[in-house]
Amino acid sequence: MGRIKKKFTEGSSRTYTTRNRALRKLQVSLSDFRRLCILKGIYPVEPRSQKKANRGSSKPTTFYYAKDIQLLLSEPLIDKFREHKVFLRKLQRALGKDDLTRAKGLEARRPEYTLDHLVIERYPTFVDALHDLDDALCMVFLFATMPAVDQVNNEAVEDCKRLSTEFMHYVIHSHSLRKVFLSIKGIYYQAEIQGQSITWIVPYQFSQNVPLDVDFKVMSTFLRFYRTLLGFVNYRLYTMSNLTYPPKVDQLMDDSAAGLGSLRIESRRVEDLIKGVQSTDSDDTNAPEVAMSKQMKQRMDTLGSKIKKIVAATAEDTISSVPAYEAVGSSGEADIDDDARQTNSLLFAKQVFFLSREVPRYSLEFVIRAFGGRLGWDQTSGGGSPYAENDNSITVQISDRPVQGHQFLNRIYVQPQWVYDSINARRLLEVDDYLIGQPPPAHLSPFVEYAEGDYVPEAASKLAAAAGFEGEVTNLKPEDRDQAEDEEEDEEDVADIDGASADEDALDSDDEEEEEDEDAIAEKQHQKQLLAERAGVSFSEYQQKQGAKPKAGKAAAGKKRSKAEVEEEERQKIAISMLSKKKRKVVNRTQADADKKAKDVNTFKTRKAQAAAKSKKKN
Repeated sequence: MGRIKKKFTEGSSRTYTTRNRALRKLQVSLSDFRRLCILKGIYPVEPRSQKKANRGSSKPTTFYYAKDIQLLLSEPLIDKFREHKVFLRKLQRALGKDDLTRAKGLEARRPEYTLDHLVIERYPTFVDALHDLDDALCMVFLFATMPAVDQVNNEAVEDCKRLSTEFMHYVIHSHSLRKVFLSIKGIYYQAEIQGQSITWIVPYQFSQNVPLDVDFKVMSTFLRFYRTLLGFVNYRLYTMSNLTYPPKVDQLMDDSAAGLGSLRIESRRVEDLIKGVQSTDSDDTNAPEVAMSKQMKQRMDTLGSKIKKIVAATAEDTISSVPAYEAVGSSGEADIDDDARQTNSLLFAKQVFFLSREVPRYSLEFVIRAFGGRLGWDQTSGGGSPYAENDNSITVQISDRPVQGHQFLNRIYVQPQWVYDSINARRLLEVDDYLIGQPPPAHLSPFVEYAEGDYVPEAASKLAAAAGFEGEVTNLKPEDRDQAEDEEEDEEDVADIDGASADEDALDSDDEEEEEDEDAIAEKQHQKQLLAERAGVSFSEYQQKQGAKPKAGKAAAGKKRSKAEVEEEERQKIAISMLSKKKRKVVNRTQADADKKAKDVNTFKTRKAQAAAKSKKKN
């Protein structure tokens, strides 16, 4: 006789666990459990069968992996949370007895905890941390612009401002910025750091009203982990670039609203590194194996001069390899090589900008300096400007007003969009379309990739033609989508199957037809095909005699199709009908998406033609 198995000891009931069972196992409150899951990166899961996972109960609940809950048992943060609860209980008791001396002593010994071990645990390599940095940057930049209210801690806001400014300085120093897009939500940036594309959004610096329906407790938990993560990343990036971290803050410049200029980014001196090594070795003079010989000391003394010579030679090679850009008002034929990152970073290397008081200085200063440009700004925008408005070295002044009163003859006046469009186009665009007082061209998103059949705006076609693109405009960028691979596989399956014609109703992807049993529909189609063969006519003629309606969008109105086209269409239909149910749904869904896409493109073209006709009538 075999061994009797107990219920709920294997299968889904053992793989998954409910939230209530997890709380009882960990002996923590619901709020602490949420904090633990956020900090450890544990999220709810959806089992295939909730009834089996919930041990026969069909009551809706939240499930987690049992292994994740088992991992939380050894988390040291649970002990820290319990210590904090004991501290709050003692503090409340002391305040209830008006024992202020004991309350002050307890407050001085408030238990604190760090999240350093969680960053190392969740991101074993630095590339993993960079790959998951998008959400952290978005959260940190969001709270950096938040006002100090009851729901938001002032210390957290100041820390977010410091971390965001340090990261922006590294992007400027490494010239790793690639794309910028101004949207309604905010300003999107994309930087490439160690082969990883990092995209984040920065809100506009307007006065914000803190919403009351947002759970700031959950957001503060995420923010605390993201602050720790970004601190680790900034430290690693600065040390890899031989920069001192944290950078020094010039208090006078910071008080005068100097922005990015308030931080002093300095390189670590070789002499300091050598002194640190020598001081470390001198502490262990008793150990004979660590004692430094005279020859080694001489080499260490001459190391600084040799490194300086290497750095100077490298700088000369870098300057000599910089390509010459044309003037701002040129035809814009100076293209930038995609493979040369150094060329991309020196887009504004020969330009000196001046920012008027009405333009967004916090964004323009970042992007211009990230591409090698120099700039000054109006005194009302903040102190610390290296250039005055009447400086003769200024070549471009950025203004966003209808009319520019006083103008200097030795510079060009453009709108701020010229800077962003030039960055996305990776070349200096013509300034004729961005002059003061005239509507600029459409600001296109650099994150959109146009595939074959997509609607391409006129501005994108002009940029492609100016960049020397040859070929169809609809293929501006290669299609890199997972859906394309699925479509190719479905087309291959369809091409390998031959047979008679099928009913057109099986090709529809409407919601009502998806609910019907497709096996029964296929049987009806087969019966109709047999009737058409018995009558000795093609299936399309048999449908017309029966009064079947042709599918919309397949046959063009007023245009007679050839016999070959009709036979090809019927062959594809019967091939689709002979596929499996799963593949047939994929083909129908793909065809429906293609039809919708074509309809949208035709709508855009019609609107464009109507707008052009109206403008001609007005002229």
